[in-house]
Parts: sequence; structure tokens; C-alpha cells
Amino acid sequence: MSNQHAEGVNDVDANSWIRQQLSDAAEDRYRLFASSLIPNIDNVLGVRLPALRKLAAKLAKDDWRAYLDEATDEYFEETMLQGMVIAQLDADFPEWQTRIAAFVPKINNWSICDSFCNDLKRTKRHLTDMWSFIAPYFASNEPYKLRFGVVMLLHYYLTDDYINRVLALLDAVEHPDYYVKMAVAWAVSISYVKQPDATLAYLRENRLDDFTYSKSLQKITESRQVDAAEKAMIRGMKRK
Repeated sequence: MSNQHAEGVNDVDANSWIRQQLSDAAEDRYRLFASSLIPNIDNVLGVRLPALRKLAAKLAKDDWRAYLDEATDEYFEETMLQGMVIAQLDADFPEWQTRIAAFVPKINNWSICDSFCNDLKRTKRHLTDMWSFIAPYFASNEPYKLRFGVVMLLHYYLTDDYINRVLALLDAVEHPDYYVKMAVAWAVSISYVKQPDATLAYLRENRLDDFTYSKSLQKITESRQVDAAEKAMIRGMKRK
């Protein structure tokens, strides 16, 4: 890393310094809690998101290229941290996209996926280019590449200009993975809140599998932004 590094970072072993910061911030009770929410993950240290964001802000202002090129993924938080740094980068747009593309294959659980997508708020300033970047992920057979695409759409593209294209992409998703199906259901439910007319028309004629369709309706009826009459109508749309 550069000489103008975050306080405490040495050029010899930045990863050791980062791991020490994570270890110092780790909480065993939070580790047990976080681990219980993320199946099939056994490398959680137990660092809360605010502490990770604080460290990410330091790294994003430092020699972030060296950090990202050398960063390790032994622990859940190390991977999460990389995503947070990428989201904060003051890089030109093509390089930012390149860093996102390099990170997506590292996503192996819903928590890193959803946090990363939520943090990529710069997308709002580059909707056209990012749409072209996101759309190919819908051709992937890898569950977390698909989930990345779906969650990006629900955060940034549920607008008048994009809603029909979003619903068409969601309708074409066919994957057996639970976390893909739940992401689609989540997206459909948020779509209903933000674009009720278009989404209601879609719900009346779609190709969603029964599980995803049922979960979509369930999530809509659980929303505090949907009134009682609408919830009753949605419940009446259950498949027989």
C-alpha cells in the first residue's frame, strides 16, 4: 500500500493489519448471531457492519488499488469489507465497473450480496450503463450472480422507465436455488409497492414457479406500505 496509508497500516503486510482491526472489533455473541443467519458459512469473526464501514472508509481513501489487488478472503468480513470499499471508490466509472465485476464472483451468501448491492448507490447516476452491465448476470447459472442481478434491479430500477424490463427479466429467472427464488419474490414485492399497476398486471399473468409466486404474494401482504384492502385482494390471487 502507499506511503499515504491509513494510520497503522504498514506497507509490508496490510492484510495482517486489516485482520488485526477486524479481530479487535469482533464480538463473539454477534458472531454466533450472524452465523445463525447465514447458512453454510463458518468463517464469521463477528464484526458489526458499522465497524466494517468505518474501516472501509479509511481503506477507500488510501491506496485502494493495492488493497483490492492483495486482499484475502479467509474471513466473511474480509470479503464484505472489499465490497464496501468498492462501493465507496472515487474511481472513474469504467474502473468502478471493472472492480464490481471482479468482486461479484466472490459473493457466496445472501448477506454479502445484499449489502454490496445496497451500497452501490453510484448506480443511480449511471442507470443506462449499469443496466447494460447488470443484464448479462441474468444468463448465469450461478445462484449468487443471479441474486446480484435481481437485488440490483430492486434497489435501482423500479421506475417508470425500467419497470417493464425489470418484470420481464424477473419472469425469465428459472433457478432451483432458494436464495434466487427469494430474491425474485422480494423484488416482486418491492415492485408492487413502488409500481403497483404494472406489478399487479404482471402478477395476473406471469411464469413464476409456484414457490416464488406464493412468496411474492406473501411478501406483499407483509408490507406495511400495502393497505388492508390491497392485501385482501393479493391473498385472493393465490394459485389453487
